[in-house]
Amino acid sequence: MAGAREQTFTVQDAIVTVVTEKAVVDVPADADGVILKTLVPAGAVVQVGAPIALLGDPGEVVEDLGALLVELGVAPDPVLSTPADGMGVRIFSSPLARRLAKEAGLSISDLKGTGPGGRIVRRDIQQATQTHDTSHHGPALARPPVDSSVATPAIAAAYNDSPYTDIPHTRMRRAIAARLTESTRNAPHFFVRGTARVDKLLKLRARLNDSGSVKVSVNDVVVKAAARAHVLVPAINVIWTPDAVRSFSGVDISVAVATDRGLVTPVLRAVDQMTLSAVAAASTDLVRRARSGRLLQGELEGGTLTVTNLGVFGAEDLAAIINPPQSAILAVGAAREKPVVTKSRPNVGTVMSLTLSVDHRPIDEAVAAQWMAVFISLLEEPVRILL
Repeated sequence: MAGAREQTFTVQDAIVTVVTEKAVVDVPADADGVILKTLVPAGAVVQVGAPIALLGDPGEVVEDLGALLVELGVAPDPVLSTPADGMGVRIFSSPLARRLAKEAGLSISDLKGTGPGGRIVRRDIQQATQTHDTSHHGPALARPPVDSSVATPAIAAAYNDSPYTDIPHTRMRRAIAARLTESTRNAPHFFVRGTARVDKLLKLRARLNDSGSVKVSVNDVVVKAAARAHVLVPAINVIWTPDAVRSFSGVDISVAVATDRGLVTPVLRAVDQMTLSAVAAASTDLVRRARSGRLLQGELEGGTLTVTNLGVFGAEDLAAIINPPQSAILAVGAAREKPVVTKSRPNVGTVMSLTLSVDHRPIDEAVAAQWMAVFISLLEEPVRILL
């Protein structure tokens, strides 16, 4: 958000950019107006619902902004921190920095901020923590961090003499850890494995790419086949809720995308209604924006199935953890040439390993097995995907 007073904006202008664990969201103005005062600096971490700026009508001028803010019940000054000496010196720091300092046993009053206006930010805490550890333990030989949920004496003894480097958790990594822990704790997983021969699929893809303007990937075909299988086996197109099994008429599928910050799963909407080329175009757009951090929050929500393709990394088999509240995740392995038997004769074919992880609460084994059989048949006769 811009820091200048009385900055005008028009309807649909992006007046603030909000960064969450998985997305960067531009918030548009719903009417013309003016920014009278920003209440938090750029990069600050704020609670949901906390005021961040004072807006006015076009041309509005307020003589006493402080009085107006008090009248509205909003503190007119930035977030302050009073040091332990009680002198009341104003120290500018973000809420995240204060929390990290408390966890590290550091005093905000002893730190020098490198953020805007001398504000203490996350990197200042990290730097101070590293300096503190180095001065007490020497480089890369500090005692390892210990998770209080596990047996600390055993871990301390096991790693006491092993050099290491700590990589602080990002908000995104913490969010991924929390969601996957929730999934393994609440969703009873079972797994259905299959192998598809994909020679015809690869040939069809090559023909489509020779004649089409949009390049189709193997993953695009897999996503489209999964959507078609959901239509043919609708009992799997569901999620578990506290009061009911929710069944969907349309098919929305998430695509796992590896980024520098971690794994994100943007959602392709109404895949069952899309052509294969439309799936390819939409997927390319989502992947590009996921890697540049420009996804919208709504694009990360919904769907009943995630497709995660490990083939690009050469992995052949994986049992993935379901992305809640979805009910299944399909892990796709690399296509490999292997011996196969055709009409009682040995041959060489290109095969792909598939593992479907399923939430047993809304879906039974028979339904998942039926879905896998239909899905494999679509991959092996890919012309049916185009129908």
